[in-house]
Amino acid sequence: MRTTPLPPQDPRLRVHEPARQSNRQPTRWQRWFAVGVAAAIIAISLALDIGAIFVVPLVFVLVVPFEKLFPRHKKPFRRPQLGTDIGYALAGGALNAVSVFFAVIVGALSLAWLPGLAVRPLVSLLPSAMVPIAGILLFDAVIYWTHRWYHEVPFLWRFHSIHHSTEDLDWISGFRNHPLDGTLIAPAFFFLLAAGFSAEFTGALAVIQIVFGLFLHANVKWRLRPLHKVLITPEFHHWHHANEPGAINSNYSVFLPAWDLLFGTYFMPKDRRPTVYGVSEPVPAGMLGQLKYPLRGMRNPLRVVRHPIRSTKAGLRFVFKALLPDMVRSVRRPRRPSHSEGLDEGAIWATMQTS
Repeated sequence: MRTTPLPPQDPRLRVHEPARQSNRQPTRWQRWFAVGVAAAIIAISLALDIGAIFVVPLVFVLVVPFEKLFPRHKKPFRRPQLGTDIGYALAGGALNAVSVFFAVIVGALSLAWLPGLAVRPLVSLLPSAMVPIAGILLFDAVIYWTHRWYHEVPFLWRFHSIHHSTEDLDWISGFRNHPLDGTLIAPAFFFLLAAGFSAEFTGALAVIQIVFGLFLHANVKWRLRPLHKVLITPEFHHWHHANEPGAINSNYSVFLPAWDLLFGTYFMPKDRRPTVYGVSEPVPAGMLGQLKYPLRGMRNPLRVVRHPIRSTKAGLRFVFKALLPDMVRSVRRPRRPSHSEGLDEGAIWATMQTS
Protein backbone atom coordinates (compact mmCIF):
# COMPACT_ATOMS: atom_id res chain seq x y z
CA MET A 1 0.00 0.00 0.00
CA ARG A 2 1.36 3.42 -0.92
CA THR A 3 0.13 6.76 0.24
CA THR A 4 1.02 10.34 -0.51
CA PRO A 5 3.21 11.83 2.23
CA LEU A 6 1.35 13.36 5.12
CA PRO A 7 2.60 16.67 6.53
CA PRO A 8 4.59 16.23 9.76
CA GLN A 9 2.30 16.42 12.76
CA ASP A 10 2.18 15.54 16.39
CA PRO A 11 -1.32 14.28 17.21
CA ARG A 12 -0.87 15.61 20.76
CA LEU A 13 -0.97 19.13 19.39
CA ARG A 14 -4.34 19.06 17.67
CA VAL A 15 -5.82 22.44 18.45
CA HIS A 16 -8.99 23.27 20.32
CA GLU A 17 -11.38 23.92 17.45
CA PRO A 18 -14.64 22.39 16.32
CA ALA A 19 -14.48 20.23 13.20
CA ARG A 20 -14.36 22.30 10.05
CA GLN A 21 -16.15 21.51 6.84
CA SER A 22 -14.34 21.78 3.54
CA ASN A 23 -14.67 25.16 1.77
CA ARG A 24 -15.45 23.33 -1.44
CA GLN A 25 -19.21 22.86 -1.67
CA PRO A 26 -20.52 19.84 -3.61
CA THR A 27 -22.77 20.45 -6.58
CA ARG A 28 -26.42 19.44 -6.54
CA TRP A 29 -25.65 16.35 -8.62
CA GLN A 30 -22.82 15.35 -6.30
CA ARG A 31 -25.16 15.65 -3.33
CA TRP A 32 -27.80 13.51 -5.00
CA PHE A 33 -25.16 10.96 -6.02
CA ALA A 34 -23.91 10.75 -2.41
CA VAL A 35 -27.46 10.29 -1.15
CA GLY A 36 -28.07 7.60 -3.76
CA VAL A 37 -24.93 5.65 -2.87
CA ALA A 38 -25.71 5.89 0.85
CA ALA A 39 -29.26 4.65 0.18
CA ALA A 40 -27.85 1.74 -1.85
CA ILE A 41 -25.52 0.79 1.01
CA ILE A 42 -28.44 0.86 3.45
CA ALA A 43 -30.56 -1.22 1.07
CA ILE A 44 -27.81 -3.84 0.75
CA SER A 45 -27.43 -3.88 4.52
CA LEU A 46 -31.13 -4.45 5.10
CA ALA A 47 -31.16 -7.13 2.42
CA LEU A 48 -28.39 -8.93 4.30
CA ASP A 49 -30.23 -8.59 7.61
CA ILE A 50 -33.72 -7.11 7.65
CA GLY A 51 -33.62 -7.21 11.43
CA ALA A 52 -31.21 -4.26 11.32
CA ILE A 53 -34.18 -2.00 10.68
CA PHE A 54 -35.22 -2.53 14.31
CA VAL A 55 -31.83 -1.46 15.71
CA VAL A 56 -32.53 2.28 15.56
CA PRO A 57 -35.97 2.18 17.28
CA LEU A 58 -34.64 -0.29 19.87
CA VAL A 59 -31.70 1.92 20.84
CA PHE A 60 -34.00 4.95 20.76
CA VAL A 61 -36.42 3.35 23.25
CA LEU A 62 -33.64 2.12 25.53
CA VAL A 63 -31.49 5.25 25.66
CA VAL A 64 -33.37 8.42 24.67
CA PRO A 65 -35.71 8.44 27.71
CA PHE A 66 -32.66 8.60 29.99
CA GLU A 67 -31.15 11.39 27.86
CA LYS A 68 -34.35 13.41 28.27
CA LEU A 69 -34.68 12.76 32.00
CA PHE A 70 -30.98 13.19 32.85
CA PRO A 71 -29.41 15.27 30.04
CA ARG A 72 -25.74 16.15 30.14
CA HIS A 73 -26.17 18.80 27.42
CA LYS A 74 -29.64 20.17 26.71
CA LYS A 75 -30.14 20.16 22.94
CA PRO A 76 -32.91 19.51 20.40
CA PHE A 77 -33.49 15.96 19.27
CA ARG A 78 -32.97 16.88 15.59
CA ARG A 79 -29.38 17.96 16.00
CA PRO A 80 -26.90 18.42 13.09
CA GLN A 81 -25.86 15.24 11.24
CA LEU A 82 -28.46 13.11 13.00
CA GLY A 83 -29.42 11.63 9.63
CA THR A 84 -25.80 10.68 8.94
CA ASP A 85 -25.51 8.74 12.18
CA ILE A 86 -28.87 7.01 11.64
CA GLY A 87 -27.60 6.10 8.17
CA TYR A 88 -24.54 4.44 9.72
CA ALA A 89 -26.79 2.45 12.06
CA LEU A 90 -28.99 1.24 9.18
CA ALA A 91 -25.97 0.48 6.97
CA GLY A 92 -24.30 -1.54 9.71
CA GLY A 93 -24.82 -4.91 8.04
CA ALA A 94 -22.98 -3.99 4.83
CA LEU A 95 -20.31 -1.91 6.54
CA ASN A 96 -19.66 -4.62 9.14
CA ALA A 97 -19.22 -7.22 6.39
CA VAL A 98 -16.46 -5.05 4.91
CA SER A 99 -15.06 -4.57 8.41
CA VAL A 100 -14.85 -8.30 9.08
CA PHE A 101 -13.08 -8.91 5.76
CA PHE A 102 -10.35 -6.38 6.51
CA ALA A 103 -10.24 -7.34 10.20
CA VAL A 104 -9.17 -10.86 9.25
CA ILE A 105 -6.37 -9.47 7.07
CA VAL A 106 -5.22 -6.95 9.66
CA GLY A 107 -5.47 -9.46 12.51
CA ALA A 108 -3.23 -11.91 10.64
CA LEU A 109 -0.73 -9.28 9.47
CA SER A 110 -0.55 -7.62 12.89
CA LEU A 111 1.21 -10.74 14.23
CA ALA A 112 -0.69 -10.29 17.51
CA TRP A 113 -1.19 -14.05 17.46
CA LEU A 114 2.54 -14.58 18.07
CA PRO A 115 2.54 -13.20 21.66
CA GLY A 116 -0.79 -15.00 22.06
CA LEU A 117 0.92 -18.28 21.30
CA ALA A 118 3.70 -17.33 23.74
CA VAL A 119 1.29 -16.91 26.67
CA ARG A 120 -0.87 -19.91 25.74
CA PRO A 121 1.02 -22.32 28.07
CA LEU A 122 0.49 -19.92 30.98
CA VAL A 123 -3.21 -19.55 30.22
CA SER A 124 -3.60 -23.34 30.16
CA LEU A 125 -2.27 -23.50 33.74
CA LEU A 126 -4.91 -21.11 35.12
CA PRO A 127 -7.80 -22.45 37.22
CA SER A 128 -11.02 -22.45 35.21
CA ALA A 129 -12.49 -19.69 37.38
CA MET A 130 -9.55 -17.40 36.54
CA VAL A 131 -9.68 -17.90 32.75
CA PRO A 132 -12.47 -15.34 32.06
CA ILE A 133 -10.76 -12.75 34.28
CA ALA A 134 -7.45 -13.26 32.50
CA GLY A 135 -9.23 -13.04 29.15
CA ILE A 136 -10.85 -9.70 30.01
CA LEU A 137 -7.55 -8.26 31.25
CA LEU A 138 -5.61 -9.40 28.18
CA PHE A 139 -8.33 -8.28 25.77
CA ASP A 140 -8.47 -4.85 27.37
CA ALA A 141 -4.68 -4.47 27.41
CA VAL A 142 -4.33 -5.23 23.70
CA ILE A 143 -7.31 -3.01 22.82
CA TYR A 144 -5.77 -0.20 24.87
CA TRP A 145 -2.61 -0.16 22.74
CA THR A 146 -4.43 -0.65 19.45
CA HIS A 147 -6.84 2.16 20.32
CA ARG A 148 -3.93 4.38 21.35
CA TRP A 149 -2.16 3.79 18.03
CA TYR A 150 -5.34 4.56 16.11
CA HIS A 151 -5.19 7.98 17.74
CA GLU A 152 -1.49 8.72 17.73
CA VAL A 153 -0.33 7.19 14.43
CA PRO A 154 -1.39 9.62 11.67
CA PHE A 155 -2.22 6.96 9.05
CA LEU A 156 -4.45 5.01 11.47
CA TRP A 157 -6.03 8.21 12.77
CA ARG A 158 -7.37 8.83 9.25
CA PHE A 159 -9.88 6.03 9.77
CA HIS A 160 -10.59 6.51 13.47
CA SER A 161 -11.17 10.25 13.01
CA ILE A 162 -14.51 9.46 11.35
CA HIS A 163 -15.81 8.05 14.64
CA HIS A 164 -14.54 11.12 16.50
CA SER A 165 -15.87 13.62 13.96
CA THR A 166 -19.31 13.78 15.56
CA GLU A 167 -19.77 16.96 17.57
CA ASP A 168 -22.75 15.56 19.51
CA LEU A 169 -22.39 12.49 21.70
CA ASP A 170 -25.74 10.80 22.20
CA TRP A 171 -27.80 7.64 21.66
CA ILE A 172 -26.94 7.25 17.95
CA SER A 173 -23.45 8.78 17.58
CA GLY A 174 -21.64 5.56 18.57
CA PHE A 175 -22.70 3.98 15.27
CA ARG A 176 -20.53 6.35 13.23
CA ASN A 177 -17.53 4.21 12.30
CA HIS A 178 -15.51 3.76 9.13
CA PRO A 179 -15.52 0.05 8.16
CA LEU A 180 -11.72 -0.01 8.11
CA ASP A 181 -11.75 1.40 11.63
CA GLY A 182 -13.41 -1.87 12.64
CA THR A 183 -9.99 -3.48 12.32
CA LEU A 184 -9.13 -1.84 15.66
CA ILE A 185 -10.50 -4.86 17.49
CA ALA A 186 -8.79 -7.45 15.24
CA PRO A 187 -5.38 -7.74 16.99
CA ALA A 188 -7.04 -8.38 20.38
CA PHE A 189 -9.35 -10.97 18.82
CA PHE A 190 -6.45 -12.86 17.20
CA PHE A 191 -4.35 -12.55 20.36
CA LEU A 192 -7.01 -14.19 22.54
CA LEU A 193 -7.69 -16.98 20.06
CA ALA A 194 -3.98 -17.79 19.84
CA ALA A 195 -3.71 -17.66 23.64
CA GLY A 196 -6.23 -20.48 23.91
CA PHE A 197 -9.47 -18.63 24.66
CA SER A 198 -12.53 -19.93 22.85
CA ALA A 199 -13.98 -18.16 19.82
CA GLU A 200 -17.31 -17.87 21.69
CA PHE A 201 -15.71 -16.12 24.66
CA THR A 202 -13.62 -13.83 22.46
CA GLY A 203 -16.60 -13.00 20.28
CA ALA A 204 -18.74 -12.28 23.33
CA LEU A 205 -16.14 -9.78 24.57
CA ALA A 206 -16.16 -8.04 21.21
CA VAL A 207 -19.97 -7.82 21.18
CA ILE A 208 -20.10 -6.57 24.79
CA GLN A 209 -17.52 -3.93 23.96
CA ILE A 210 -19.59 -2.69 21.00
CA VAL A 211 -22.90 -2.63 22.92
CA PHE A 212 -21.29 -1.08 26.00
CA GLY A 213 -19.83 1.59 23.73
CA LEU A 214 -23.32 2.77 22.76
CA PHE A 215 -24.08 3.44 26.43
CA LEU A 216 -20.78 5.29 26.89
CA HIS A 217 -21.71 7.78 24.16
CA ALA A 218 -25.11 8.57 25.71
CA ASN A 219 -25.93 12.19 26.52
CA VAL A 220 -26.53 11.52 30.22
CA LYS A 221 -25.24 13.55 33.15
CA TRP A 222 -24.35 10.62 35.41
CA ARG A 223 -20.83 10.95 36.79
CA LEU A 224 -20.74 7.58 38.59
CA ARG A 225 -17.70 8.92 40.42
CA PRO A 226 -17.06 5.80 42.59
CA LEU A 227 -16.41 3.84 39.38
CA HIS A 228 -13.98 6.29 37.80
CA LYS A 229 -10.86 4.23 38.47
CA VAL A 230 -12.60 0.85 38.42
CA LEU A 231 -14.77 0.71 35.30
CA ILE A 232 -15.13 3.14 32.44
CA THR A 233 -18.21 5.38 32.49
CA PRO A 234 -19.85 7.87 30.12
CA GLU A 235 -17.86 10.60 31.91
CA PHE A 236 -14.62 8.75 31.12
CA HIS A 237 -15.52 8.23 27.46
CA HIS A 238 -16.87 11.75 26.95
CA TRP A 239 -13.47 13.07 27.98
CA HIS A 240 -11.96 10.68 25.43
CA HIS A 241 -14.07 12.36 22.72
CA ALA A 242 -13.48 15.91 23.96
CA ASN A 243 -11.65 18.24 21.58
CA GLU A 244 -10.22 20.34 24.38
CA PRO A 245 -6.63 20.98 25.56
CA GLY A 246 -5.54 18.38 28.06
CA ALA A 247 -8.14 15.83 26.98
CA ILE A 248 -6.61 15.09 23.57
CA ASN A 249 -5.34 11.51 23.34
CA SER A 250 -6.56 10.25 26.69
CA ASN A 251 -8.79 7.52 28.18
CA TYR A 252 -8.18 4.73 25.66
CA SER A 253 -9.41 1.76 27.72
CA VAL A 254 -12.66 0.05 26.74
CA PHE A 255 -13.42 -1.74 30.02
CA LEU A 256 -10.89 -0.94 32.76
CA PRO A 257 -9.26 2.49 33.36
CA ALA A 258 -6.33 0.61 34.94
CA TRP A 259 -4.44 0.69 31.63
CA ASP A 260 -4.76 4.47 31.30
CA LEU A 261 -3.64 4.86 34.91
CA LEU A 262 -0.69 2.53 34.30
CA PHE A 263 0.50 4.11 31.05
CA GLY A 264 -0.19 7.73 31.94
CA THR A 265 -3.16 8.55 29.69
CA TYR A 266 -5.88 8.85 32.37
CA PHE A 267 -7.73 12.19 32.37
CA MET A 268 -10.70 12.87 34.64
CA PRO A 269 -10.80 16.44 36.05
CA LYS A 270 -13.00 16.89 39.10
CA ASP A 271 -13.90 20.54 38.58
CA ARG A 272 -15.26 20.56 35.03
CA ARG A 273 -16.88 18.43 32.34
CA PRO A 274 -16.26 18.17 28.56
CA THR A 275 -18.25 20.57 26.42
CA VAL A 276 -16.58 20.54 22.97
CA TYR A 277 -16.42 17.37 20.88
CA GLY A 278 -15.29 16.51 17.36
CA VAL A 279 -12.01 16.85 15.47
CA SER A 280 -10.09 19.77 14.01
CA GLU A 281 -9.90 18.36 10.50
CA PRO A 282 -12.28 19.14 7.61
CA VAL A 283 -14.17 15.85 7.75
CA PRO A 284 -17.10 15.75 5.27
CA ALA A 285 -20.63 15.82 6.67
CA GLY A 286 -22.28 12.93 4.78
CA MET A 287 -21.70 9.19 5.05
CA LEU A 288 -20.29 8.72 1.53
CA GLY A 289 -17.84 11.59 1.97
CA GLN A 290 -16.75 10.19 5.33
CA LEU A 291 -16.23 6.72 3.86
CA LYS A 292 -13.99 8.22 1.15
CA TYR A 293 -12.18 10.69 3.41
CA PRO A 294 -9.49 8.36 4.90
CA LEU A 295 -8.66 6.96 1.45
CA ARG A 296 -7.44 10.30 0.08
CA GLY A 297 -4.04 10.01 -1.60
CA MET A 298 -4.04 6.21 -1.61
CA ARG A 299 -3.44 4.32 -4.85
CA ASN A 300 -5.91 1.93 -6.39
CA PRO A 301 -5.70 -1.31 -4.34
CA LEU A 302 -6.10 -3.34 -7.55
CA ARG A 303 -2.60 -2.17 -8.47
CA VAL A 304 -1.28 -5.07 -6.41
CA VAL A 305 -2.72 -7.45 -9.01
CA ARG A 306 -0.85 -5.78 -11.86
CA HIS A 307 2.36 -5.10 -9.97
CA PRO A 308 2.51 -7.55 -7.04
CA ILE A 309 6.26 -7.34 -6.39
CA ARG A 310 6.45 -3.57 -6.67
CA SER A 311 3.34 -3.15 -4.50
CA THR A 312 4.70 -5.52 -1.86
CA LYS A 313 7.98 -3.59 -1.68
CA ALA A 314 6.10 -0.30 -1.38
CA GLY A 315 3.93 -1.76 1.38
CA LEU A 316 6.93 -2.99 3.34
CA ARG A 317 8.65 0.39 2.99
CA PHE A 318 5.53 2.08 4.32
CA VAL A 319 5.34 -0.30 7.31
CA PHE A 320 9.00 -0.06 8.31
CA LYS A 321 9.64 3.61 7.50
CA ALA A 322 6.33 5.18 8.56
CA LEU A 323 3.91 2.95 10.44
CA LEU A 324 6.25 1.22 12.91
CA PRO A 325 8.29 4.38 13.72
CA ASP A 326 5.05 6.24 14.47
CA MET A 327 3.94 3.39 16.75
CA VAL A 328 7.28 3.51 18.59
CA ARG A 329 6.95 7.28 19.03
CA SER A 330 3.50 6.73 20.52
CA VAL A 331 4.87 4.19 23.01
CA ARG A 332 7.69 6.55 24.01
CA ARG A 333 5.70 9.75 24.33
CA PRO A 334 5.76 11.39 27.79
CA ARG A 335 3.31 10.24 30.42
CA ARG A 336 0.62 12.51 31.77
CA PRO A 337 0.98 13.42 35.43
CA SER A 338 -0.32 10.50 37.49
CA HIS A 339 -2.46 12.92 39.51
CA SER A 340 -4.35 14.24 36.46
CA GLU A 341 -7.70 13.86 38.22
CA GLY A 342 -8.36 17.31 39.59
CA LEU A 343 -5.27 18.91 37.98
CA ASP A 344 -5.98 21.99 35.91
CA GLU A 345 -6.10 21.07 32.24
CA GLY A 346 -3.89 24.03 31.34
CA ALA A 347 -1.15 22.62 33.52
CA ILE A 348 -1.45 19.24 31.84
CA TRP A 349 -1.34 20.87 28.41
CA ALA A 350 1.80 22.78 29.32
CA THR A 351 3.41 19.60 30.66
CA MET A 352 2.67 17.72 27.43
CA GLN A 353 4.11 20.49 25.23
CA THR A 354 7.31 20.98 27.19
CA SER A 355 8.10 17.29 27.78
